[in-house]
Amino acid sequence: MIKSLVSVLALLLVACSPPPTDKYNIVLIFTDDQGYGDVGSFGATGFTTPNLDQMASEGMRFTNFYVAQAVCSASRAALMTGCYSNRVSILGALFPGAQIGLNKDEETIAELLQREGYATCAVGKWHLGDHQRFLPLNHGFDEYLGVPYSNDMWPVHYDGNRASEENVGSGHWKLTAPQLPLIEGNQKVDEIRSLEAQDDLTTRYTQKAVEFIEDHAGQPFFLYFAHSMPHVPLGVSDKFRGKSEQGMYGDVMMEIDWSVGQILATLEKQKIRERTLVIFTTDNGPWLNYGNHAGSAAGLREGKGTSWEGGQRVPCIMSWPGKIPEGSVCNRLAATIDLLPTIVEISGAAQPQKKIDGISVLPLLMGDSEANPRRVLYYYYGRNLEAVRKDSWKLVFPHPHRTYEGLVPGNDGWPGQTETKTAEFGLYDLRRDPGERYDVKELYPEIVSLLESEAEEARRQFGDGLTEVEGEEVRPAGKLEGAEGTWTPHLRRD
Repeated sequence: MIKSLVSVLALLLVACSPPPTDKYNIVLIFTDDQGYGDVGSFGATGFTTPNLDQMASEGMRFTNFYVAQAVCSASRAALMTGCYSNRVSILGALFPGAQIGLNKDEETIAELLQREGYATCAVGKWHLGDHQRFLPLNHGFDEYLGVPYSNDMWPVHYDGNRASEENVGSGHWKLTAPQLPLIEGNQKVDEIRSLEAQDDLTTRYTQKAVEFIEDHAGQPFFLYFAHSMPHVPLGVSDKFRGKSEQGMYGDVMMEIDWSVGQILATLEKQKIRERTLVIFTTDNGPWLNYGNHAGSAAGLREGKGTSWEGGQRVPCIMSWPGKIPEGSVCNRLAATIDLLPTIVEISGAAQPQKKIDGISVLPLLMGDSEANPRRVLYYYYGRNLEAVRKDSWKLVFPHPHRTYEGLVPGNDGWPGQTETKTAEFGLYDLRRDPGERYDVKELYPEIVSLLESEAEEARRQFGDGLTEVEGEEVRPAGKLEGAEGTWTPHLRRD
């Protein structure tokens, strides 16, 4: 009798257990304004990132990994669609009340995986349109908790009064209290009304991410975890305030690393770590004029808002136990636009119906030393094609750009000044000169000619504001009904 009862209980347990799946989970962690040098394994100093370093030791570091544009919304549109942001017409940074957003006709990573039976969740900063029509649940996500735009964006960012006598000459303005909506699903559930209230954002996001993993451990899932930090104004919980040698920026990075650790620990606890690809990267380089509240470009030239390496080259770590070779380093060219086709290949989902620009880099993840799927990269800012890279060569076209060089940065949350300069036509060998200091166009005219041909193809497809070329393959952004004219995105150069 006892044996029969045990057998019945065993059958019941099997019947109630989640069905086994042969599909792999995807966790994509995306930070905001983090510099190339802001991870321990990429050379960070003054703070530690043990969980990210563990990811690197168990997986792969990418040393030549790029975003599509060095600005928030454009970068995120490219990540979600596998397209250069110019193809999908999301440029710059969308401000509150924008009349445009990511077009519903564009197929996101989440939509493609959702059709394949994946549970999908977005946590954190969205920034692809704050109208309900453009929010994550309308782009393939089952769940969402986060803020719709950057954590320094609210209806009246500046109150028009000088912050202090010593700042009068630098033109800094005093921040007003924020009015950031916290959205769950498609509805506002809270409002962040003080800078101090942002201190809990990383913890709140992490709790939601952990709960999602726990709730869906028995089925394939996609978690897109987009941190609001370390974008200014910085916020950090009491758990990490004052913990780093570098000050508040280091504290914030240590808390992000803690959050990564919580995700990894949850995957381990649910016994699905080996079935989960975890990707960590960021949306663009550091906002350098914020000084000690900004990250490090680790010797790369310039930072956020530029097409120099410090703006578009970002840290990237991928970990997938048993699949990605442990402690490996990939020096091949890769980009955020390559994540969609890579994830689609891993999941078995159908490829997007419309043309994309990403290329699957799965062979690189598997350690194929002969693989070199991406050889060309276009550097756009707004509508301007500002540079093109092929292999280790980068050709820069004359263009106006923000510069941080030679200017005193801000301090403790106040920005320093920036200026606008004009870049000169130049060729750089990034293998020997990642800081882009030595123009070698006179030595390699054949390389210049080759890269100019690549640039013409970019202009044909996406257009170019510098040469006043209209692209042949540009698709429209989503637009609210009744919106008049064409809304101009934020592309501030200063």
